[in-house]
Amino acid sequence: MASSKISPGMQQYLDVKKDYPDAFLLFRMGDFYELFYEDAVKAAQILEISLTSRNRNADNPIPMAGVPYHSAQQYIDTLVDLGYKVAIAEQMEDPKKAVGVVKREVVQVVTPGTVMDSTKSDSANNFLVAIDCDEQQFGLSYMDVSTGEFWVTELSDFGLVRSEIMNLKARELVVGYDLTEDERTIFTKQMNLLLSSETEQYTSPLIPSQLTPLEKQVAEKLLQYVHVTQKRELSHLQPVRHYEIKDHLQMSYSTKVSLDLLENTRTGKKHGSLYWLLDDTKTAMGMRMLRSWIDKPLINKEAILERQAIVQVFLEHFFERTDLTESLKGVYDIERLASRVSFGKANPKDLLQLGQTLAQVPVIKAILESFQEPALDSLVNQLDTLPELEELIRCAIDPEAQAVITEGNIIRTGFDEQLDNYRKVLREGTGWIAEIEAKEREASGIHNLKIDYNRKDGYYFHVTNSNLSLVPEHFFRKATLKNSERFGTAELAKIEGELLEARERSADLEYDIFMRVRTQVEHYIKRLQALAKTIATIDVLQSFAVVAETNHYVRPSFNDNNEIAIVDGRHAVVEKVMGSQEYIPNSIHFDKETSIQLITGPNMSGKSTYMRQLALTVIMAQMGAYVAAKSANIPVFDAIFTRIGAADDLISGQSTFMVEMTEANHALKRASKHSLILFDELGRGTATYDGMALAQAIIEYIYHHVQAKTMFATHYHELTSLSKELTNLVNVHVATLEKDGEVTFLHQIAEGPADKSYGIHVAKIAGLPEELLERADVILEELETNASEPPLSPTTEDNQKEKPATDTSVGEQLSLFEEPSYDKIIKTLKETDMMTLTPMEAMNLLFTLKQEL
Repeated sequence: MASSKISPGMQQYLDVKKDYPDAFLLFRMGDFYELFYEDAVKAAQILEISLTSRNRNADNPIPMAGVPYHSAQQYIDTLVDLGYKVAIAEQMEDPKKAVGVVKREVVQVVTPGTVMDSTKSDSANNFLVAIDCDEQQFGLSYMDVSTGEFWVTELSDFGLVRSEIMNLKARELVVGYDLTEDERTIFTKQMNLLLSSETEQYTSPLIPSQLTPLEKQVAEKLLQYVHVTQKRELSHLQPVRHYEIKDHLQMSYSTKVSLDLLENTRTGKKHGSLYWLLDDTKTAMGMRMLRSWIDKPLINKEAILERQAIVQVFLEHFFERTDLTESLKGVYDIERLASRVSFGKANPKDLLQLGQTLAQVPVIKAILESFQEPALDSLVNQLDTLPELEELIRCAIDPEAQAVITEGNIIRTGFDEQLDNYRKVLREGTGWIAEIEAKEREASGIHNLKIDYNRKDGYYFHVTNSNLSLVPEHFFRKATLKNSERFGTAELAKIEGELLEARERSADLEYDIFMRVRTQVEHYIKRLQALAKTIATIDVLQSFAVVAETNHYVRPSFNDNNEIAIVDGRHAVVEKVMGSQEYIPNSIHFDKETSIQLITGPNMSGKSTYMRQLALTVIMAQMGAYVAAKSANIPVFDAIFTRIGAADDLISGQSTFMVEMTEANHALKRASKHSLILFDELGRGTATYDGMALAQAIIEYIYHHVQAKTMFATHYHELTSLSKELTNLVNVHVATLEKDGEVTFLHQIAEGPADKSYGIHVAKIAGLPEELLERADVILEELETNASEPPLSPTTEDNQKEKPATDTSVGEQLSLFEEPSYDKIIKTLKETDMMTLTPMEAMNLLFTLKQEL
């Protein structure tokens, strides 16, 4: 559109929009935020608001949509939740005083990684992540803008970068270098991240010089992005802290998912996760810290024991702990209140919540002191009561104050003398007017003399023409009407001036006082953040105590000789879901020499639960929590690697087998002798002998080179013979009870290998048709009769090479269909890629073939 046809207001919009091409621009115009052009068309569809047009009678009307400014936040939330950016342009001057077009500027860009004012209450962290790289390393930094947390690290390869971003559950990624096409595809298509670019660096005292150059660079780019989008200095941002992945119990994203740590993988909900089990916290800060502790368990034994000691104290003092729990219910989210102060968005209600929290801190401190336990001394000493800040808020903010800061009634009476005078005038002014009216009526003898008010003349005496002769000398004329005149007096003018001043200035004065108070609160942000961490720690540890008491957990102990001794251990989450009466416990024993447990037994019998049980026990123990067992003595592990459950990675297009091999490779390369490896039926995704050979090779590699404590569940019974050569490998199996042809899985682990497979029994439990099961029995009997299955030698390389010659899995099975009339079925089988079939497609194929027969 030619610039001559564009109004000055629309030209202003286009000039602002030019700087924010990747964001929806909300352009403040009076009581609405307006959107124009493509923004309006897209927003109308997404937000389901009306699409209109500006200059609708013109040849090219401009599409337009708008949302009311007072309810804009819900629309902003919707756009940001869908992965968009929103730039907010405000009017920077009073339209009544503006000359020409009202000046407007973008005051904030809201993005998925920088959300502050969401109408949705969510206590979880929202991390904004930045990455950069040099020729050898990747730098990764992340920040929660709503709490001020700020971290940085270096990572050796892209796989670790991807896993860390997934662990942080980031929604937005700030990129400081040119991505390859593969990297961009992974971030946008597979991980569904909003990518933002940043090449400038923002130097700040928050970033110390002792960081590596790459860490400094990526942290400065992240800070620059936050500075550019938020358009203000943020005093609540904490100094960046360096961390290493190896500082905590290492677990990949897939490991955390397979163990249902923070959410139930099947439902995507909190229910059925370890977080759900352990969460009896009372504060939003405690909930965030609990998630962080689950995500990053400790590897420092002394720190673990310190947490355990506090949990034990809370367990042993029921009544004091109950009082503590009740006191925590009065604590608001100090971290996010502090950030609202820093953003300049804190309202009177926010400060009242902060004041109520600070009033509760001395109570919490007194309760902790009443325990009289040395284990709590550090927490007591860290509880900063900030009495001067609590007093400031209590004295300054009216307990009945509302969230709006421009309409008065937010400052407490007695805090400011001038404000009190204004309020006195407003409160008593009406009475003063009435007194003057009565006094002058009596003195003048004008019986119907009264005082009125209008905006033009202010307060005045209304005197009819018939009473003009009685008007006192000190009256002065203000206006003449047809049948009456209006008079004023010096006394009335003085009171009028006081009333008008009080009415006009009291609200402005309250606003100024509130802003001064908020500025004073801002000076306490660092102390408030430290207080928040201490209260959150107390909250999580009391939660551990409550959960341990409720579910009869025990305090685990740790050894330095690499032994695992868990008596009657339980999968804590499964037990909670099922009920303790139904759950069957299992003991787990690895002596100093034993490195691998080879677990055999059918699917659905409990192998995976047994393996996950050990992982959850380790994680809970290294968080400092109590564990689900009669007793537990374990080493401190440095990492957990898992491959449990058969699932394709549909997003990245990887098959089950490829995912298996990728995760196995990750474990073999990164595990140490202090790690825990849990592999469930590796090799199931390929041909029988391929899978068996790989499974054996992986076991041997772990045994000889990694030496980590390992549970390896398999359906290849031939592998149980490995215990003859690998002396530190032990066979265990899931016990079964077989009676009258019926099999019952006891869900108990017993020593030794399983003596047979029960796959058809599992199919029966799953409810497959009886006719199909009978046919499977016949086929199985024929296969067992025809097949020669020499054991797979654990040592002879030549034997392994000869194995394919004896493979009956294809050739001899096809001999069942030798008649010429079966050519069509044979052709179908040969042309079918079994690895690409879903279970339902496989069942349909089996049904079709049976119909053909």
